Amino acid sequence: MANVTFKGEKMTLLGTEQKMGNQAPDFTVLNNDLEPVSLHDYDGKIRILSVVPSIDTSVCSAQTRRFNEEAGGLPNTVVLTISVDLPFAQKNWCAASGLDHVITLSDHKDLSFGKAYGVVMEELRLLARSVFVVNAAGEIVYAEYVSEGTNHPDYEKAIEAAKKA
Repeated sequence: MANVTFKGEKMTLLGTEQKMGNQAPDFTVLNNDLEPVSLHDYDGKIRILSVVPSIDTSVCSAQTRRFNEEAGGLPNTVVLTISVDLPFAQKNWCAASGLDHVITLSDHKDLSFGKAYGVVMEELRLLARSVFVVNAAGEIVYAEYVSEGTNHPDYEKAIEAAKKA
């Protein structure tokens, strides 16, 4: 499993670690209207899965904004920002932030996404900061588990992987 810390404390990640070349596992999360959404709802598109511990913190907010900016220039690409924040909080944050290229999704109910991608931090019941790029055929073409949860992911590598997908 990936070695991840959060504020310097080692975290135990639950679930199945994903690597480049794997078929992306499906999951069910909730959108901002409390409707179930799965990875397959975006079949045929390139998917950037931007995973954050909590949308309303500085690094998570910056990560979401950065992928929002980049997504506008990527054809056939959708950015899914996934956290365990409640859908109501995500909806309020998005409304206040004016983002138009990112879809926020909540994994709070079942941790379906977190377990499928090995990003549930057991000690905090939050998702570890990570980024996955899934091509239109459903293959993971980029996977990054950020080693320290308060650090930023490698935006450039993720965007380049999406462009190549």
